[in-house]
Amino acid sequence: MKTKILKSIIPAAALALTLNFSSCIGDLDVSPINPQQTMEFDNDAVFNKIYASFSLTGQSGPNGNGDIDDVDEGRSGMFRSQWYLNEFTADEAHWVWATDAGIPELLHNSWGESCVFSAALYYRLYFTITLCNFYLGQEGNAADQEIRNAEVRFIRAYNYALVMDLYGNAAFTETVSAEMALGYSRSQFFEYVERELKECADLMAEPGKNTYGRADRVAAWNLLARIYLNAEVYTGTPRWDDAMTYAEKVINNGYYHLNTTGATNPVTGEKYTGYQMLFLADNNRNGAQYENLLVGLTDGETTKSYEGTNFLIQASYSNKVPTDNYAPSGADNNWGKCIRLRKQLIDKFFTTKPAEAATLQNMITAANDDRALFFNKGMDISVSDEGTDENLGYSCVKFRNVNSDGSNNAVIEFVNTDLPVMRIAEAYLTYAEASVRKNGAIGNSDAKAKIDELRTRAHAPVKSTYTLDDICDEWSREFWLEGRRRVDLIRFGKFAGQSSYKWEWMGGVYEGNQFPSYMSIFPLPVNEISNNKNPKQNTGY
Repeated sequence: MKTKILKSIIPAAALALTLNFSSCIGDLDVSPINPQQTMEFDNDAVFNKIYASFSLTGQSGPNGNGDIDDVDEGRSGMFRSQWYLNEFTADEAHWVWATDAGIPELLHNSWGESCVFSAALYYRLYFTITLCNFYLGQEGNAADQEIRNAEVRFIRAYNYALVMDLYGNAAFTETVSAEMALGYSRSQFFEYVERELKECADLMAEPGKNTYGRADRVAAWNLLARIYLNAEVYTGTPRWDDAMTYAEKVINNGYYHLNTTGATNPVTGEKYTGYQMLFLADNNRNGAQYENLLVGLTDGETTKSYEGTNFLIQASYSNKVPTDNYAPSGADNNWGKCIRLRKQLIDKFFTTKPAEAATLQNMITAANDDRALFFNKGMDISVSDEGTDENLGYSCVKFRNVNSDGSNNAVIEFVNTDLPVMRIAEAYLTYAEASVRKNGAIGNSDAKAKIDELRTRAHAPVKSTYTLDDICDEWSREFWLEGRRRVDLIRFGKFAGQSSYKWEWMGGVYEGNQFPSYMSIFPLPVNEISNNKNPKQNTGY
């Protein structure tokens, strides 16, 4: 199943009043707008629009009719906005066009209360939350209505979990009304998300029994494991046992599993590892569908946007970089290697600067790890200068718009690679980390076994023991550029308010410099604070 561009029928005025911002007025193409007239609830349209929040940014394609005003539509999507906040602020990614408005503040960890990308994501999350609130307030009569309602509750909880992580203290509502939303603390969000996920999980489809692209209960279990792993950050109280319990439920679900099977492209002869298959254009059918617990459906014809994997692929490639034979992108457009990799990511795979690799297989062999999907020919390992020299910093060739079976995509201007929002691999590292935090690393065979499975899949050597520092690095090796790095660094005490771990341009200097601890969360938008007195601005902003 691939989503199509569908319009919701939420009254625009009610939406704006609920969220206390005006950006959605006129964007939902509502007819009629007279509240005295009867409106018919289009169950399928709103339901699909909610799922489309993982892939799309507006009503009519890549740009021109966006959901959120006052921000570039291409940068207003849920994943891309979240990616900016979690990757540019951490040790994996840099941006070639480092002077783009709003970008330097993220790259240099110097943002304030007017951070444009923080505000864009805040409004995006509450836009989707309001779609969910509206849907759940209707009397739907679909044959699978109970399951649909549970899925929408899950997606709402997913969005509130992001609010909890990124903003801490923020607005909360479960209804569409003119009443001001409540102000919730991080602990209140945690209690709400935990309760919602436990309740809706039992009502969602059993593992593998839903249509591809729709969530089932394993996604809810995985999100529970995720919030439990970060519970000490969110509430001050660790929940290691609960993290292990739900991670184990995910691992033992009976349907989803790590993809260990690769392929050989019959047309080009290129060999793909099991790990690479997760990020190719046919990841909805090449075996990766059994690892991806939740995806952002992406189709180059029907879901055109500058979001998700289209962003990751186009921004990683450049006409100036000869990757056609090394690891072709499969797309006919690129953005001049906007994304470049920081040295600290490469250091997770190499103890010394690697030699230039003639082929991707050479790079993987040198790293002794299938996950080292880098291009470095003619490139410096360090982003030593923030100018537009594309040869500073290695290139990412992890995400691609090619099919492992050699078939062609119908169009190549936009990509077909579904965005992995949640992968079962996360549960393996969640279990291992929680176990080591509770029981220590020495003699911890359970934790070792979980990490060994991931490293074996990547054809990387296993270790006798995995310390917390090892696990922190393993999170990066497995999930680099998938939009979560800041979250992991915070949990390991390697983000704000410390100087023991540094990366290029951290704090605004090449050598890295400390930045304040309050910046572990982002500011609420100025307009939100002005229009609603219930949420309070986060300390430090």
